Amino acid sequence: MMYVKAEELEKYLKLDRVHASINIKTVKVYTPEVARPGLQMAGYFDWFSHERIQVLGKTEIYYLRTLEQSVKEERLDKFFSFDIPVVIIANDMEIDDTILKYAKKYDRTIMKTKQKTMKFVNDAISYLEEQLAPEITVHGVCAEVFGIGILLRGKSGIGKSETALELVKRGHRLIADDAVIIRKIDNRVKGYCPELTQHLLEIRGIGILDICHLYGVGSIKIDQFINLVIDLEEWDEQKEYDRLGIDDCRADILDINIPLVTIPVRPGRNIATVLEVAAKNYRQKLLGYNTLDLYNRRFFNVVED
Repeated sequence: MMYVKAEELEKYLKLDRVHASINIKTVKVYTPEVARPGLQMAGYFDWFSHERIQVLGKTEIYYLRTLEQSVKEERLDKFFSFDIPVVIIANDMEIDDTILKYAKKYDRTIMKTKQKTMKFVNDAISYLEEQLAPEITVHGVCAEVFGIGILLRGKSGIGKSETALELVKRGHRLIADDAVIIRKIDNRVKGYCPELTQHLLEIRGIGILDICHLYGVGSIKIDQFINLVIDLEEWDEQKEYDRLGIDDCRADILDINIPLVTIPVRPGRNIATVLEVAAKNYRQKLLGYNTLDLYNRRFFNVVED
């Protein structure tokens, strides 16, 4: 099961640690949802989603201040008795001593942020959704070409990395070489590079290249939504390839259908140029322009004449 460690959350969202539980290094968050426990502060604990990050903003803190001390202690005692991963105080609010008392009693982690509550909640959800998204790792190359995310696939030795290098030389950006981590986010798929191989590209006969060092920071990118899948395969004289753009092929990745183009490879074909054209053609289609429609209109005009 996917999870995010509390310490990773603390680092990414730049939280200040107020009280850390003894087992802080093993505290994990398994859900991207974030809760604001207003109902729990009011005494309603049915259907309490205690497995979520709990965020206390101005509303919850000011409400607690209106309660008699005995009522406040009773509700906070019950609140912290649940197995809560982490409680975060937003808006840099002053923390009530009673909150600290019961956090320490049940050994719960409390952190603090200066961000406004809703801004923090949105940032936390975005981060958690990305980290906890369904994920697979595929063999291939991921690059950004004219703003279009391309996943380049094909068997080893077909020329994927060499094509990526040529694209980088032309001003496009590398996301990942050899292994591409793909996550499903908001019904789209996004490609990432494993930490071990970030910015690196392997060229047979030369070795491993640091693309960022050789071509500058503008030549690499951390992640990219994938818009187009291109399969490279050795030219097969017995196979019929699409010559007009009629075939509407799709690649299924994490149950998302993505346009698929198959490009046969043989000596003399400039694959990097073909990929650039494929990216531009994809953008044209997004804008409503289809060259096949133009060809069909010209064809029927000739036939009618």
